[in-house]
Amino acid sequence: MSSLPKLLITGANGFTGKHACSHFAKAGFKVIAVVRNHAPAGLFQTELCDLTNKKAVTEMIKRVKPQYLLHLAGQNHVGESWIAPVSSLEANFLSTLYLIEALRHENPTCKIIVVGSALQFNPQEISTLKHPYSLSKTLQVLVAQSWAELYELPIIIAKPSNLIGPGISNGVCSIFAKKIVGMEKKYTEKILEVSNPYAQRDFIDVRDVVYAYETLFKKGIPGKLYDIASGSSRSLREVIDTFKKITNEEFKVVCTADSKKEENIKTSCLNLRQLGWQPLIPFEVSLLDILNFYRHNQLI
Repeated sequence: MSSLPKLLITGANGFTGKHACSHFAKAGFKVIAVVRNHAPAGLFQTELCDLTNKKAVTEMIKRVKPQYLLHLAGQNHVGESWIAPVSSLEANFLSTLYLIEALRHENPTCKIIVVGSALQFNPQEISTLKHPYSLSKTLQVLVAQSWAELYELPIIIAKPSNLIGPGISNGVCSIFAKKIVGMEKKYTEKILEVSNPYAQRDFIDVRDVVYAYETLFKKGIPGKLYDIASGSSRSLREVIDTFKKITNEEFKVVCTADSKKEENIKTSCLNLRQLGWQPLIPFEVSLLDILNFYRHNQLI
């Protein structure tokens, strides 16, 4: 029987999940990958579970009894939340409640990280609510913080900014990279469309974020929320200019909507940096790794 600490990772087939499984296996954890449909690549123990099914979640937690939970699973598409708001609430809010409630009964000392979103809204100002996805993620975080307070569970909230890096992602940097690789391979015309080149984002490599999760498991304070970001704001114009530096392909940039300048985003990660974490992967390296991922994978 393995003496390694058992870490349950939900959403193991996702963009972050695949990186997390690999990272934590190398870091000395026994990774148990939770998926809904099929097992991820890699030598990981797998649990098939519909996290919106309370009974299935309870049975899984009783069977596995993890010492750590990294809860990455959920519905993360704003457009989909408009089409199916109830499903989004089930996937983000109820699944979280089922997991932490099952752990409260089976292993209340399990260290838990619940991953929130930069698109959460302030419940005290309902006018700041822009879409059902925001509601689902806000409720997810509220229930996690509430259970940490009411039942003294070791739950930490992590709120990453815009994730980038190699792998299949719907993020804007991956969208740009996929189109550029299509140009390199003569699949698409040499035009890159962008709605607003002045839009500002804080981009951080997914591998740095997974490293932050490990730091939080080791040193994070239960009940606290930790922002995870690079601390630098970049416009989409800067992103495109960086891509132009690392590809030999010449292409035209076309704005598809009226553009307006946005203020720089300022995200402080002071409480996380005080734990000894800092991002290590340069922005240009992240973009090059995304390009190479699509160059070597037939996904165009």
